[in-house]
Amino acid sequence: MTAPAAVIRSAANPQLKALRQLAQDNTAWRKQGRIWLEGDHLCRAALSRGIVPLTSVYAETCPDAQRLPAPATLVLDDALFASLSTLESPARMGFVIAVPEVGALAPDAATVVLDRVQDAGNVGAILRSAAAFGFRQVVALKGTAALWSPKVMRAGMGAHFGLALFDAAEPAVLDGLHVPLLATSSHGGEFLHRARLPWPCAWVLGHEGQGVSAAIEARAAQRVRIAQPGGEESLNVAAAAAICLHASAAARAG
Repeated sequence: MTAPAAVIRSAANPQLKALRQLAQDNTAWRKQGRIWLEGDHLCRAALSRGIVPLTSVYAETCPDAQRLPAPATLVLDDALFASLSTLESPARMGFVIAVPEVGALAPDAATVVLDRVQDAGNVGAILRSAAAFGFRQVVALKGTAALWSPKVMRAGMGAHFGLALFDAAEPAVLDGLHVPLLATSSHGGEFLHRARLPWPCAWVLGHEGQGVSAAIEARAAQRVRIAQPGGEESLNVAAAAAICLHASAAARAG
């Protein structure tokens, strides 16, 4: 049974302060063991995957018809909700959920490995491509933007909830993968459109400026690059990921 909503009208309220930190600090989710989801799309994506929120949070002007079930509910004065939101137009609703438990790495699963990909928008976009093209798990090596940070959550648009995610992993975790690693490169390796792509596999995507590190590249069974007849030096890593992961999905289907 859902408890009655608690109404917050004071900026000094400790619950509000904790929420604001969760929504605006990229490391707060680790300290609190909770994640902030803002907006109807993210909240419904979580519910569709069976995630039960700890708390639902609404601006006072959010209509009752848009409110979603949760064990506990907070209602904030509109100005207070806007003060914790990081969106240009605050969504007027959000969930607080527990950080999902991390299971064991699936050794034979199609995987995406992120090697120090630092831009939150790129990381979130890659998660969306991974989910769309049938990859089951993502390993973010240390130095990669935190997978459950607010900015990555927004960019992921709900893809998080369809993936097994391993955040801030040490390179040694890759020893547990039994699928071949395919390292992306802007300058060397076989052209993607000519390559025979194994399935399942693990695509390794590297730092925006430096690419895949030499230590991680040394683990790869195959190096692959994307033909760029237009002459640009390199592609954005999220764009490259979408091309590579789609190529794997197409090869699998064919």
